[in-house]
Formats: sequence, C-alpha cells, structure tokens
Amino acid sequence: MHALPEIPPVGRVFASTRRVRLADMDPHGRVRLDAVARFLQDAAIDDVDETGWGAPEHLWVLRHVRFDVLQPFVEDREIAIETWCSGVASLAAGRRWSLVGDGGGSIEVDSVWIHLGPDARPARLDGFGVYAESARGRHSSTRLTLHDPPDGLERTPWPLRTSDVDLFGHLNNAVYWQAVEQRQSFAGPRPREPYRALLDYRHPVDLEDELDLVSFDDARGRLGVGFVVDGLVKAVSRVEPLA
Repeated sequence: MHALPEIPPVGRVFASTRRVRLADMDPHGRVRLDAVARFLQDAAIDDVDETGWGAPEHLWVLRHVRFDVLQPFVEDREIAIETWCSGVASLAAGRRWSLVGDGGGSIEVDSVWIHLGPDARPARLDGFGVYAESARGRHSSTRLTLHDPPDGLERTPWPLRTSDVDLFGHLNNAVYWQAVEQRQSFAGPRPREPYRALLDYRHPVDLEDELDLVSFDDARGRLGVGFVVDGLVKAVSRVEPLA
C-alpha cells in the first residue's frame, strides 16, 4: 500500500490538541479508534470553520479513511494533531492527519471526503486554493477498494441508538469504529500492537435502519466487518497487522 503524504513544506496546516478522557479509553488505558475518529472529526471541523469551508455553505461526506496505527495510544493523555489537504478532485478532497501523543503514541491518517453544497448535492471545489496548495498537485480518488463480505456468513444485529446519529440523521463516522472495536476484541490484530484500519463508506446508515454486522477474517490475520441493511452493504472495514 502506498506511503501516506508527508506534512507539506508550504500551504495550510492546522494544529490542535486533545486531552484524553476516561470515556476515550478501553479497560487497559488504550485510546479506542472511535475516540480517535472523534478527535479527527473535531479538528477537521475547527479547521474548515476557520477558513469558511464549513457548514452550512459547505458540507463534507466521508468516503474512505485509512488509519496507520504506528504506536497505539496507551500511556498518552494529550494528543497533538496536525491536519492538511492531501489531494484534490473536482468534487472531493483528501484530508491528512498526523497524531502524536505525549506518551509515545503515533497514528497517521488519510481520508477522502466528497464536497456537498448547502443543498446537500455534490458541488465543485471552486476557489479551493487555501487548501489546494498543501495537496501539491496530488489527486484524490473516490474509488472504493474494500470487497463485500463473503456470502453466507452469520449476521449479528447491531441496534442503533438516537445518540449514534448526527445532525443530518445519519450514523456518525465515529460510531462505525465502535462496532469495529467490538469485533476486534474477539478476533483480528491485537489493538495494542501496530495495525492498519481501513473503512469504505458506501451509503449512509439511518436511525430507522435494521443494521447487521458481518465479520470475516483470512489467513493473513486480517479482520473484516461489513455493515449490512436489508442485504445492501452500506460500509466495509478491514483491520490488519502493520508490518
């Protein structure tokens, strides 16, 4: 898999910090992926609010995200976050984050977001220079890469709660990682060792959906989780050891 873009020497880079709280940690003190996803989301919102590329004029829908957990946050209680634009397309943009903890933890993240106008329809990125300079000519692709779960696997209901949905009535990005964390606690790469986590968002999940989880693994020690509603795969994740 390709190397993630390094922090750009020119262009906008937004920096912030987050304190790790009790609700962010598992019973062993490790900061969970869903908590990290919330940190990333907050930093991104703070960034676009500062530049005028935030709501309500501009809406952003996550298409794909990749976490390279180089060193899990275990002893870390404050996390420094830097984020910048990693690529641009006509209707989408990439966002990179680099996270460093005060206890030695390190996570690198890249993602692709589809840009919507205030009418919630895809809109061209006109006048995106404040971010485009950081991308340094890289192109962001909205193509999804993770495969459907194999047929015939057992499905486990995952009841949704009102607290799981966001302002737009869809399952919040961070909540998907709660399901992945749950599955990873039973199978898959050990979360206290380096690993990579990928998630493709195909279709939104709504509060009234009857969501099922489908777990699957392979001989390479990779754990997959499919998010299925009425036979339609709404999202797919994969967690794998990081060499």
